This record gives sequence, C-alpha cells and structure tokens, in this order.
Amino acid sequence: RFIQDIVRFCQRDEVRLRMVFLEDYDANVARHITQGVDVWLNTPRRPMEASGTSGMKAAVNGAINLSVLDGWWCEAYNGENGWAVGSGEEFPNDDYQDEMESRAIFDLLEKSIIPLYYDRGLDGLPRAWLHRMKASMKTICPVYNTNRMVQQYAEMAYLPADAL
Repeated sequence: RFIQDIVRFCQRDEVRLRMVFLEDYDANVARHITQGVDVWLNTPRRPMEASGTSGMKAAVNGAINLSVLDGWWCEAYNGENGWAVGSGEEFPNDDYQDEMESRAIFDLLEKSIIPLYYDRGLDGLPRAWLHRMKASMKTICPVYNTNRMVQQYAEMAYLPADAL
C-alpha cells in the first residue's frame, strides 16, 4: 500500500514532471541516478536497514537525504543535513508503519522540502536549499566513506583477530 501511495503521488499533475518512481532499482541504475537527484528517499523497515550506502553515494553528489532513522542515517542526521521520517519509532505492524511513514513523508514533501526547493532569492538561487545541500556534503562525505570503513575494520576486527 505504501508503494502504491507513492506511485499515485508521483502521478499527480503538480509533481508528475518532477518526481518518478523507479522499479527494479539496482547498482547500475544507482550509479546513474545518484549523480542527478535532488532528494534521496530511503524507506527501510526499521530496524532492518543494514547500512544504506546509496544515500551516502547520493550525498557525495549533492543530494539531500530524506530517510527513516535507521542504518547509517540515525547516526548521520543532524537536523540540518537532510530530513528524517519520524523520530526512530518502531511500529506494531507493517501496515500501520506504512500509513504513519507515508503521512510523514507527504507532510515533509508538501510543507518543507518542495517549498524550500522552490524558494528563490532575487538572484534566482535557492539559498536555503543550497545551504542544506552543503551541510549534507560537509557532514556526510568526511565520515561515511571507505577510508573510515577500512580503518574501523582494521581497528575493530582485523588487528584484534591477528592478536589472538
């Protein structure tokens, strides 16, 4: 039902030329779209998100994340570098979760994200949007990368295992 709501939302006249739902998403598709998306929507089932590397890749390319607080996003989100769907709560069943999260997403899109994107200064630039985009890149790129991953693996797994 949640996916159906998103597809229907994408078909609305006021957004259908600006938003698209992609079926059969995979690594090849990700490589292309992370380079040109403005908002990265990620809706994992809390607490099932393993990591969320596509959101990290999108941020490197200037996209702003809109995600459920799970996986890496509950660590990375700071209130200025993207948007959080909910506040990290877990729900009694999937249908209720879908309903609550879809309401939260549509509320964020309609009241915060879309107005911010179209709010232009006298110079025609979306200054507040650019500020959030830069905050995303500044806080995510230095922390969520393979350099950190390799260092953590070495310190927390490989070196302790070698000492055994």
